[in-house]
Amino acid sequence: MIARMELPIPISGLAHVGIRVHDLARSLRFYELLGFTKTAGPLGPEPVAILDHPSGVEINLVLNAPAAADPNVLMDIDVKHPGFTHIALLCADLEGATRQLATAGFPLSGGPIQFGPHARGIFVRDPDGNVIELHQRT
Repeated sequence: MIARMELPIPISGLAHVGIRVHDLARSLRFYELLGFTKTAGPLGPEPVAILDHPSGVEINLVLNAPAAADPNVLMDIDVKHPGFTHIALLCADLEGATRQLATAGFPLSGGPIQFGPHARGIFVRDPDGNVIELHQRT
């Protein structure tokens, strides 16, 4: 028996990325370095602060991580559980980004890595251990 072919659900883009964090002020320091601006919140039953970027990317900081120094269970333990491991933001100047991050006290957690002939990336952790890739298409 062949399953009936359905049309795909009409997705028109990415609305936002939700990232669980412990402390809004601490997280804002990091995400503002990447060019994000807090535009709303915290609001809602699970408090959320909305950050917007001139590129059109929206990040929602979900303010319900109970402990400031808990490990990132998807990245920091030996057992690899399914789930999102990182977001990748396009960045035209990885060397400049690396310098700015280091100056602000956010050293790279990985990279630079060459992804085939046309892309490379660096990785950094936000204050809660969430992984952000800065991705440059070459």
